[in-house]
Amino acid sequence: MTMLMNSQTTRTWGSDYIAGLMKHIGLEFIALNPGSSYRGIHDSLVNYLGDDGPKILTVLHEEHAIAISHGYAKVTERPMGAFVHANVGLMHASMGIFDAYCDRVPVMVFGATGPVDAAKRRPWIDWLHTTKDQAAMIRAFVKWDGEPTSLEAARDAMMRAHRIACTGPRGPTYVCFDSELQEAEVQSAPPLPRLARYRVPNRPAARPHDVKAAAEKLRTAANPLVLVGRGSRDEGDWARRVRLAEHAGAKVLTDFKLAAAFPTWHPLHAAQPGYFLDSDGIAALRAADLILSLDWIDLAGTLREAFGDGECPAHLMHVSLDETLHNGVGGEQQAVAPADTYLLCDPDEFAGQLLDELRSTSAPLLAPQSRQNDSRGLRRSGAPGIDGMSLADFSSATSVFLQREAPTCLIRTNLGWPGGAHPIGHPLDYLGYDGGGGVGSGPGMAVGAALALKGSDRLPVAVLGDGDYLMGATALWTAVNYAVPLLIVVANNRSFFNDEVHQERVALQRDRPVENKGIGQRIEGADITMLARSLGAQGIGPVKSVDELWSALDAGASGVRAGHVVVIDAYVAREYAKTMANGLTRGKMETNHELG
Repeated sequence: MTMLMNSQTTRTWGSDYIAGLMKHIGLEFIALNPGSSYRGIHDSLVNYLGDDGPKILTVLHEEHAIAISHGYAKVTERPMGAFVHANVGLMHASMGIFDAYCDRVPVMVFGATGPVDAAKRRPWIDWLHTTKDQAAMIRAFVKWDGEPTSLEAARDAMMRAHRIACTGPRGPTYVCFDSELQEAEVQSAPPLPRLARYRVPNRPAARPHDVKAAAEKLRTAANPLVLVGRGSRDEGDWARRVRLAEHAGAKVLTDFKLAAAFPTWHPLHAAQPGYFLDSDGIAALRAADLILSLDWIDLAGTLREAFGDGECPAHLMHVSLDETLHNGVGGEQQAVAPADTYLLCDPDEFAGQLLDELRSTSAPLLAPQSRQNDSRGLRRSGAPGIDGMSLADFSSATSVFLQREAPTCLIRTNLGWPGGAHPIGHPLDYLGYDGGGGVGSGPGMAVGAALALKGSDRLPVAVLGDGDYLMGATALWTAVNYAVPLLIVVANNRSFFNDEVHQERVALQRDRPVENKGIGQRIEGADITMLARSLGAQGIGPVKSVDELWSALDAGASGVRAGHVVVIDAYVAREYAKTMANGLTRGKMETNHELG
């Protein structure tokens, strides 16, 4: 523990009180890229608190500070802090904040500005780094922001920001501290608040008569279907979701953009999870006479995939709090969805209520199921293709490795990964995507998730695309520097392939040369492993066959178990799973026939 460096320990400053508040509310870590705007708080974290709760995690880019906090929250469902420097740091961090907002995870973002009093600014630099209403840059995608100008206001802002971030639907909050407030000497600081009086409220439940009505509809449905969207990491909530489906005999669909919410091995799981529906998912929707949506993130879009412009004939029951967060600026709320029954309550709380009601009035239609053995064997392609392993071979080999090393946490995957490639049976088996589709978030989120898993028995593994990795790779320095074990497998197709799919579709529509689709898209010559080694991680590869991948994964697991960060460069073909490729190019170019 760092010793207090200030020899005049009887003197205190505004930043000491603010740092003490951060400790008081229970922040374990604060990720930051150093900046002069919050030099007072930085000093207090180190020399007043001793850099021990919250612990500073130095990052090389503000975007990483948010992404690491995002990954941490996806595992723990509680916030860590992220400090960003003035207006310029907030601009850097904005994409990460947007991702966290879209993903509905709690992150406490702290900033600084000033001095607000223009007479106290240093020439040049303080003027550049002072912005009126600094939070205006991100207000459309944070739950709340504050800019306190007194210690009493700072206390109230911190308590409010913490409670709002942790109250569902969760999301990032932002508090900006004037540098003068930080650096003023304090003679009498306000008392720290009693935490018991600032607890996060209980999850809102449905009214009893709404639960009874929903249970009756579910009992009388011939082919009920549950769309399990955002769900908590809590094992009790997980078990209740499973028991609800079994009791009602309802088929289930899950969304691969989201973290694990229902076991994919379960016989009621009707289709492989994906970013978009596959034919089995479409068939399940069309066959249903009741559809229960538990915070499904794009109900309208999903219905359009199944029914085109036609109306869904099933009774639609939508359970979500998400609309309380919607504003008119962005589109992360997706298209407005129809609902015959709309319950504005917590979906996991409602699932428990509904299960209790069903148990009190009817017998279960399906006995509790135990995990089935995965019968898929390792796919071996023999010689690699021209571009590398097929995604089917790559994902299958990686899945067998994950199952052998269990328990593991598949933190996230590259876009081309087939959603059904790896069986999911626990809330921490898979953490989903980034929420906002911000390229470059993957490495930071992987580091944050691995930080939260450090000390557990789960092996943290992230499968990242090469573009995502290269854009955010310097986040790995933080993992190395703070001894956070992590395995990253880069699915390296040497391209920003997402846009190759789009360019091919546009070329076909315009009768232009498809072979030009790679111009402006390809990433040739980047050395994935050398970049990892330059940041202090271990690098393995490139590997171009399943046999080589298997050996690399074995070596990578050994390295992570020994406490290292390991990066594997795996060459894969330039391809996507069929549903992914179709979904990415779906839009006005698509006809209703094709949608069907």
